[in-house]
Amino acid sequence: MSDTRLAQRYRDCGDCPIRHRAVCARCEPLELDVLDRIKYYRDYEPGQIIVWGGDEMDFVASVVTGIATLSHTMEDGRRQMVGLLLPSDFVGRPGRDVAPFDVMAILKVTLCCFRKGPFQNLLSATPSISQRLLEMTLDELDAAREWMLLLGRKTAREKIASLLAIFGRRDASLHMATTAGQIDFDLPLTREAMADYLGLTLETVSRQMSALKRDGLIRIDAGRHIVIPDFQSLMAETGDDTDGGMLA
Repeated sequence: MSDTRLAQRYRDCGDCPIRHRAVCARCEPLELDVLDRIKYYRDYEPGQIIVWGGDEMDFVASVVTGIATLSHTMEDGRRQMVGLLLPSDFVGRPGRDVAPFDVMAILKVTLCCFRKGPFQNLLSATPSISQRLLEMTLDELDAAREWMLLLGRKTAREKIASLLAIFGRRDASLHMATTAGQIDFDLPLTREAMADYLGLTLETVSRQMSALKRDGLIRIDAGRHIVIPDFQSLMAETGDDTDGGMLA
């Protein structure tokens, strides 16, 4: 889709699906007007590289729709997925010239982009944006630490349940739904990608998905459409306590 048609789709920031979660969440109307004057949109098809790690990145952006992976390519060519970018997540860092990781769309991605220079100028003049960006960065740090625990201490079943819970919780919040009772979403990762991300084999992922399905914790419809009949029952399989921390 052309930038013009994308601009028409999200012309009014108030209609944006990530308006209340993105870096602009705390902006007042006049501040949104300033952002609106410097924003533009880009679409990326599944499998398309958004930026290569080590390359210069002259823009920052919010993910409006779709999902992208963050990965690192080692000198011998091996690649490791280190994170996911979901709707409302921020891409790039003000003040950093190069991208630290490869960013690749795995579902069709729409980015709301800002040239780095004008955005950095806006940060110093707009405390609400700099404060929200700080909050999002700290949330990302917390998530990275939790993921280290997940990879190091959880069983295969707990890892799969945790990943499904992450997708379910984010999808529900984006659609103003509750995570009490049934929720459903399209699983954005193939089982191969899930195995790579969780440090498991493909066979283990398939076996654990089948076990969760057999136990009635999930249903799998039309390929990768996941139905969780009772979200709290799935959460009980993640190894986390009710506050989200890991059980001893």
